Amino acid sequence: MDTDAMSELGPVAVVGAGTMGAGIAQVAAAAGHPVVLVDALTGAAQAALDRMRAALDRRVDQGRISRSEATATTDRIRPADSLADLPECGLVIEAVPEDLGLKQRLLSEVAETQPPTTILATNTSSLDISTVAEAVPDPERVLGLHFFNPPPLMRLVEVVHGETTAEAYLAHAAALMTAWGKTPVRCTSTPGFIVNRVARPFYGEAQRVVEEGLADPATVDWIFRERGGFRMGPFELTDLIGQDVNYAVGASVWEQTGHDPRYAPTEFQRRLVEAGRLGRKTGQGVFSYAAEPGAAVPEPDLGLAERLSSSPIEADPLGRTLAMLVNEAVDLVHRGEASADDVDIAMRLGVNYPKGPIEWGREIGLDLVASHVAALDRAFPGGRYRPSPGLTDGSLDE
Repeated sequence: MDTDAMSELGPVAVVGAGTMGAGIAQVAAAAGHPVVLVDALTGAAQAALDRMRAALDRRVDQGRISRSEATATTDRIRPADSLADLPECGLVIEAVPEDLGLKQRLLSEVAETQPPTTILATNTSSLDISTVAEAVPDPERVLGLHFFNPPPLMRLVEVVHGETTAEAYLAHAAALMTAWGKTPVRCTSTPGFIVNRVARPFYGEAQRVVEEGLADPATVDWIFRERGGFRMGPFELTDLIGQDVNYAVGASVWEQTGHDPRYAPTEFQRRLVEAGRLGRKTGQGVFSYAAEPGAAVPEPDLGLAERLSSSPIEADPLGRTLAMLVNEAVDLVHRGEASADDVDIAMRLGVNYPKGPIEWGREIGLDLVASHVAALDRAFPGGRYRPSPGLTDGSLDE
């Protein structure tokens, strides 16, 4: 889709001028669209545009973009304080807080004034698309466009469909994301979508290894970085994300799956949140950040790391996490909620995994992964470690 074709789609509206909304507006404007950025708080959209202009000026000074590119991007964005200011748009994306009622009311109001061909998208990371769409008279045009933070830098967009979303709108939205320079992946409105669903074992298994007294957090992180090739270990990553944010995402998936034991939050993380140890933003999480840089994280026990790496699966932090990541990804594909390729793309781009979990599973051998998960299920009965039928039914054979 070229620039002329994009301009024929009409303006794009982004509702919500916080970090995510402003970032989405920047992406759309940089791709050539006229954009209206709306926020109910008077002056918030203009303030967001001013911050964006300053950030782009810094990128110009660093030689990352040209002055003309920066100016063209911000010139395409018009701030507004009311939905009444919206022209007829090809796409409206809401990026307001994760409140179901708020999102429903907003999209219902937008649907009343926009043409029936306008795509109505929610940037929700956790709410069911079908439920969001219930407030709209024509729910077939409601879908999810889940951008990752920060939108100008992160390539991945999850294109999520509810029970009533029409294929034509999904195909149109996915093509538009490609035109914007993003990599779209498609999935159903399963709890957590792809990334936040499949990633749960990366955090949960590490926390349980520490709860079980098998290793300390610094050693677990070292194993993931040095042996697994992950950019960050699970403890330093949750400290960066915010323990409260990560806990809330996990709890949401757990609740939406009917308290499936596979996604049960850990006491380890719950205690951190209750104690206000939220990570870097509070100066203390799993690790302390009050000291000089480099002194926050204790030294790993390399001898322990070596012993754990050759231990049975239930005591090996990396081995059991990889087994559960593969199991979770395979289960998503087995249920028909996303394709194997899209799962692998999403996990590489969304959370920087060195390999997609389906690809990893095929390299390890899905039969071996199945035996590892079965061993975990025997060691820790209760349903958390139940093997996916997709590991052994041949559906993922290449």
